[in-house]
Amino acid sequence: MHMSSPVTDTQRHAPVLLWIVGILAVLETAFTLLGLPPLGLGRLRNIAIMYGAFWPGLLGDWVPAFNGQPVTMFVTYAFLHGGFLHMLFNALILLHLGRESVNRLGQGGFLLLFALSSIGGAAVYGLLATSDAPMLGASGAVFGLFGATMFWDFQRRRAVGASLEPVGRLLIGLIVLNLLLYFLVAGMLAWQAHLGGFVAGFAFAALVTPTPGHRFRG
Repeated sequence: MHMSSPVTDTQRHAPVLLWIVGILAVLETAFTLLGLPPLGLGRLRNIAIMYGAFWPGLLGDWVPAFNGQPVTMFVTYAFLHGGFLHMLFNALILLHLGRESVNRLGQGGFLLLFALSSIGGAAVYGLLATSDAPMLGASGAVFGLFGATMFWDFQRRRAVGASLEPVGRLLIGLIVLNLLLYFLVAGMLAWQAHLGGFVAGFAFAALVTPTPGHRFRG
């Protein structure tokens, strides 16, 4: 007779992670379904983009739709996507990488990592983007998790004297992935947000978990 083992904290996705992924899924599912021909409410997605996407022009002389939009857009853009597959791709990676982040940082620390990576992604996009087109998607936060996870892998390997080659391969893989996606979507890739999110996530992990034994207690 086989008995199932109890689910441990390391096997279970934390509520904060499920809430974030759930919000992404609910919003994108709603916009997708409401935009179908029988309902024809595709304008709701456009309204959400107008109010929630990251608009580089708002860092200049554009007039915001509401007071505070030039600030809130640094985070709200991460909850909007350009389509269901775009959302699904980001949500799956968040679930995959989020578990270790919660284990090292706790739920509050994970939420802070998500926010800082989103802000970092938007900041670098705002600095380097050459277009005034809106930017949206959770990929800045996703690459923040990549950055944090890569730091922890580097940290563990260095502590035990293991080869750092896998860390280098992952970094090269992320660069190649961005290049491939850039050409596949004809240049419509916010690689600047990926870069900013990655650097923010790596730096945050290095700051609050400087050794393998550290756990964030924010």
